[in-house]
Amino acid sequence: MGSKKRTSNLVAEANEVVGVEEENAVTNPIKKKMKKGKEKSGDRADGDVPTASIPSAGTNSIKSMERKKERKTVDKLRRHGASDADAQENPIMNLDSKVNETRGQMVASSGNALPAFHIDVFKDLASADASLREAAVERLVAELQEVHRAYEGNKELFESGLKLEAEKDDGLKDCAPSVRYAIRRLVRGTSSSRECARQGFALGLTLLICTISSIKVDSLLKLIVETLEVSASMKGEEVRDCLLGRLFSYGALARSGRLNGLCVSDPNTPVIKEFVSVLLTLSTKKSYLPEPAVTVILELAEKMQVEHVLNHILEAPGLSEWFNDAVGAGNPDALLLALKVREKVSVDSLNIGNILPYPFSPTRFFSSDHLTLLTQCWKNSTSCQPRVHSVWPVMVNMILPVMISQAEDVVSASNSLKKNRRNRKSSLPDEEIEKNVQNFCEVIIEGALLTSSHDRKHLALDVLLLLLPRLPASLVPVVLSYKLVQGLMDILSTKDSWLFKVAHHFIKGLSDWVGDDDVRRVAVIVALQKHSNGKFDFITKTKTVKALLADFKTESGCMLFIQNLMNLFVDEGNASDEPSDQSQTTDDNSEMGSLEDKDSGVMGISDSLKSWIVESMPSILKSLKLEPEEKFRVQKEILKFLAVQGLFSASLGSEVTSFELHEKFRWPKAATSSAICKMCIEQMQSLLASVQKMDVSPVLLQSSEFSDLGSFFMQFLSTLRSIPSVSLFRVLSDEDEEAYQKLQTMEASLYKQERRGGPEDFMYKYHALRYLLIQLLLQLLLHPAEFTEPVSEIIICCKKAFVLSDVLESGEDVSDSDVLWMDVLVDTLVSLLPQSSAPIRSAVEEVFRCFSYNVTHDGLLQMLRIIKRDLKPARHREADSDDEDDDDLLDIEEDEDDDTDEAQTVETGESEEQTDDSEAVVEVDKESPEESDESDDGMDDDAMFKMDTYLAQIFKEKKNQAGGETAQSQLVLFKLRVLSLLEIYLQTNPGRPHVLTIYSYLARAFVNPQTTEISEQLGQRIWGILNKKIVKSKEYPKGADVDNVLLVTLLERNLKLASRPFKKKKSSAADQSKKKQSAAWKRHKMLGSLAQDSTFWILKVIDASNFSEDERHSVFHAVKNLLTGYFCSKKCPIKSGFVREIFRRRPWIAHNLFEFLVDQCSSSKLEFRRVEALELVIEVLKSMAAKKMVKTQGIQKLNVLIKELVTNMPEKQSRQADVRKFCGKVFQTISANNLTKAFLKELMPEAQTACESHLGELFLNFKNGVQQQKVKDSA
Repeated sequence: MGSKKRTSNLVAEANEVVGVEEENAVTNPIKKKMKKGKEKSGDRADGDVPTASIPSAGTNSIKSMERKKERKTVDKLRRHGASDADAQENPIMNLDSKVNETRGQMVASSGNALPAFHIDVFKDLASADASLREAAVERLVAELQEVHRAYEGNKELFESGLKLEAEKDDGLKDCAPSVRYAIRRLVRGTSSSRECARQGFALGLTLLICTISSIKVDSLLKLIVETLEVSASMKGEEVRDCLLGRLFSYGALARSGRLNGLCVSDPNTPVIKEFVSVLLTLSTKKSYLPEPAVTVILELAEKMQVEHVLNHILEAPGLSEWFNDAVGAGNPDALLLALKVREKVSVDSLNIGNILPYPFSPTRFFSSDHLTLLTQCWKNSTSCQPRVHSVWPVMVNMILPVMISQAEDVVSASNSLKKNRRNRKSSLPDEEIEKNVQNFCEVIIEGALLTSSHDRKHLALDVLLLLLPRLPASLVPVVLSYKLVQGLMDILSTKDSWLFKVAHHFIKGLSDWVGDDDVRRVAVIVALQKHSNGKFDFITKTKTVKALLADFKTESGCMLFIQNLMNLFVDEGNASDEPSDQSQTTDDNSEMGSLEDKDSGVMGISDSLKSWIVESMPSILKSLKLEPEEKFRVQKEILKFLAVQGLFSASLGSEVTSFELHEKFRWPKAATSSAICKMCIEQMQSLLASVQKMDVSPVLLQSSEFSDLGSFFMQFLSTLRSIPSVSLFRVLSDEDEEAYQKLQTMEASLYKQERRGGPEDFMYKYHALRYLLIQLLLQLLLHPAEFTEPVSEIIICCKKAFVLSDVLESGEDVSDSDVLWMDVLVDTLVSLLPQSSAPIRSAVEEVFRCFSYNVTHDGLLQMLRIIKRDLKPARHREADSDDEDDDDLLDIEEDEDDDTDEAQTVETGESEEQTDDSEAVVEVDKESPEESDESDDGMDDDAMFKMDTYLAQIFKEKKNQAGGETAQSQLVLFKLRVLSLLEIYLQTNPGRPHVLTIYSYLARAFVNPQTTEISEQLGQRIWGILNKKIVKSKEYPKGADVDNVLLVTLLERNLKLASRPFKKKKSSAADQSKKKQSAAWKRHKMLGSLAQDSTFWILKVIDASNFSEDERHSVFHAVKNLLTGYFCSKKCPIKSGFVREIFRRRPWIAHNLFEFLVDQCSSSKLEFRRVEALELVIEVLKSMAAKKMVKTQGIQKLNVLIKELVTNMPEKQSRQADVRKFCGKVFQTISANNLTKAFLKELMPEAQTACESHLGELFLNFKNGVQQQKVKDSA
């Protein structure tokens, strides 16, 4: 049992190391298709399976006749074994098992059984299942151990038995015959390429040599050479199999531990030197053999003592010459052996040659000179691709012997946030490691591999992936150098390149290495962008940097990222110590230092990289989920950086310290360009706009704990401006400076008013106005002399807002003078839209949202006139346009505006030579006397219409710069921005009467064909507002303030638009493309749909209004006109379903028009119209009462209609069915209301005859019902 347990342990130990030679060697040779003959020879290589399996010993009681009988039985089984099905699949193994059984029975019958060795165990050694191989090895070794012990006890019994093979002089005479046979077969099996034969047979050989000490090592070495000798007749696969078999056999011997035992027992044994020499000789046979051969030597060295390694391995014949030739030949395997042996013995040896420095130290080895000496070794290590050569993991272990923990990276990150990196002192080992890594990357990666072939570039990236797990974040800039990043960009920019997938794999490995470590993330992002000028993703067409930026999740990570970007922006790595304005005063030293800095001509980083820094710093806030206080601290740091670099510059040196803020501010030595300053200001505006959009409750606004970024920015701005040596990046004019001061003062006042508390709506108003003032202040610095006038007007409006809030709080009535300022506010807000940035527009929209309820009718008209405005006068339109009447369909203010349409248009037809931008021809809308009285009361003309002058100036400048198309596109953009304000108004005031005015203007703009011709986006936007915000909104205008006249006019116009037929343009087929026809038809359908939906909406508003009888007659008249056109024109696009829906929703219209509708059906000359309209009559009958029908002479009208229908019955059967259906519904309705008698009384005899003829039983049943009623009445 002890023997079996020891064997099991040996199997487990050997199984951990078995197969290394297979991995190192099999992947290298060129794989060729095997011929059938070679396959057969390969199958035989694991075997020479004998024809019978005979026990390894005989007995004295077996006589000669019994032996002959045994041989006959074996021969018989050999001849007839193939008849069985299982024997057909594996005849040799099946035969072995049968022979084993027969021999076992014979031995048992003899009465003296000895241990038997079953050779069928060999078949499982080649199994792909590792568990089967291990079990087979355990069984093999256990049986052979028992046989060998029996052999040692009585050798004569075994010698007199049947031999498995002929006697050979192999030096293994001390072993039992079965053991000798097993050794030979195991050696042969290592050369087999069948499944996992090499691994299984090598494992069995290892354990067998380990457990049976009678096996002589020198004899085994000779046996391996003789058994696996390569002859001249062998070719291709046979040669490879023999060489790999010898390699695996030598590996089994090295791992068995016998060689180490020889050194202990006999220190002067020559076997180990011979063994090493044989392996060196074998490594020269093929290019794929040196590395696994060296691996076998290293396996041996690991088991030996140091003195044995020095005296036996290093003294092996030919090893010294092999080391000496390694540098010139570029032998990476010799370098691997030298490094591992040096690591083992820790003693310098001259036998290793100059491949290692003498005396050896890691610093000397990784020196630039020595690494350059080994350049050819690095290049030649690509011979084992796609696998990485074993020398590289050894190099990684040497260069980074101890993995720097995550905690150390975090500590270094926190230190970098507190003080500059140049002031931090490193320990000596860290400096040595950094120097070694730098030399490794510069000489090997960049110098030897990246500048060479594709295979070597591939190797360089694989080696760096090996280096990453041990790499501290502080060394990322050394590894991700300029050459490496440039090489990655060159590869990734072309998808067809051979290395594209390799580079992608490296980037993925780099991202996986980063993981959730923010220190690594920052280092990788900075390195990639620094060496690509901020364009890594753009050039490589990947989202590497973007994905890394999106994964920041902690405040510390964001702060570290911001700090590194700040250092990169000011080019800290190249910066030198310079005077700091500690005292905020000027002295001679600081002035001289500043002049020296200016004269030194230090070049900073590129504007491209600076622009990326400015853009990416705020971008981390988009997906960042932090607590409000943590997020505010991150926002504050970003805002400070943008303000310092974008708004200010230092007049003395490049560093300034503020004692008030307890902080040092730095600037690049090279002056920051105006484009970068502008970008900083724009990013500040975007940051403030995003903060403003956050939902803030009134309670939070009053809270002392509330951190307001806008207020912090204004205070920070004031503090920096108070430093004498800090100035704005541009000098402001007197007017701009005055506006700047007013904005600061008013913002502070609004902030105090906001914190004081009050009504909720006023607190929101103050908050919105504050952020608009901050945006205007930045815009004033960005575009001086352009926003002085809007700033002044906004300041006035803010003061008026204070007055209004005081009046409301005191409970007094609001006077007209307190309300008129709203028109000025709206006018000013609209004037900011044409050329403003997105943050300005966002602030304008927020202010408009807060004050939307106070917007007056005149303010709305000012915005609506912009939507109606057109740069192209009506007289310039195409003469052949069939849509020339579209403008009049919804022109609600025809009488007052038609004569001034041309005057409203901004004249843009001046000659191109005209360059005087100060002159602009502008005509304003002339309003009716009533409107002018309302709008001009208390308002100055210049204040009222300055927006038109402002727009005209913009459009004229654009025209002079880039032609009329640019002016037109600017106008479209301006309209879209005004539509956003109107949409806000509709959201906050859906039920106010002003909605009708907005609808009328927007509908007219949408019907205007030029709207979609100029901009399809503008048309779609208007269409969306009309449908979603007005027509299909749940709330609608109600009450006495609704303009009834306007409602009736809108109804008439929409009914007219709905009934307008589609007209094709009168042009040749060549000119009229199918695409244009399709677009025209699509637009016609949209207009019809809008008109119908608008009709339903207007009728709903009319229902909710207090209409007089006269006004209701106007509604009836409009619907009558619609029905008249429907019955008289074949081209009328109105469907009966539209009118039926009107009658269903508004029954009072249907009741009033019942007689008119029946008359139209009776007198219609269009048969199909008459039949279609019958559904309308049925719809009216459903809701009419009997008394009203009699009172309105409905019976008489229906008689006439039925007479007309039955006397002029349609020819088409479908229409005849519709007529019968209608008559049946009429008869049913009349019967239900007990009006049958009156109906028949009015029906003429000839009509009754026609009814009986065409309606048949339908009319007879109706008529019989009257007679039955008479009988009941008489009874």
